[in-house]
Amino acid sequence: MNDKKIVQMLFDRNPDALERLSEKYNSYCNTIAKNILGNSEDADECINDAYHSVWNSIPPNKPENLAAYIGKIVRNLSFDKYKHLTAEKRGGGTINLVLDELADIVSGNESIEQEIDRKELAVDINAFLNSISKEKRSIFVYRYMYAYPVKEIAKLFGKSEGNISVLLNRTRKGLKEYLTERGYDL
Repeated sequence: MNDKKIVQMLFDRNPDALERLSEKYNSYCNTIAKNILGNSEDADECINDAYHSVWNSIPPNKPENLAAYIGKIVRNLSFDKYKHLTAEKRGGGTINLVLDELADIVSGNESIEQEIDRKELAVDINAFLNSISKEKRSIFVYRYMYAYPVKEIAKLFGKSEGNISVLLNRTRKGLKEYLTERGYDL
């Protein structure tokens, strides 16, 4: 079933819409949640919460890209769950590493949050990503949107882990330069 039909079913409050959404996107959502959380039980909980959130947010929202919409919800819920689970025991896990890698560019400290409008920042990050090759963009998204480990990204793209690490480092530096040129204080 195509996304427009699923969205229309949600608008019509048809309970079968969630079943269709699950049939089409459960594997996709599961990959995102498991990459962030590392276990099936927590991932399943976030996915169920995401479906509930979709049900409650459509309508009034009418997403153009249902995959991106559900993916973002799952990602945000998974990061929230991860933060909750690791609040007292900060370790050296993959997610901490992913967040540390981006910390220099998109810091969460108060001064930046107060000065930078998040929508402008998102537009500028998207503009940067659109300016780089499709492969670099895909690798960046796999790492920082879906929290894939470098090892898995290397397998997906047929490259060495070292090559992927260097590419990610250069892309982060490029993003930092791009944002600095546009007046962001990083």
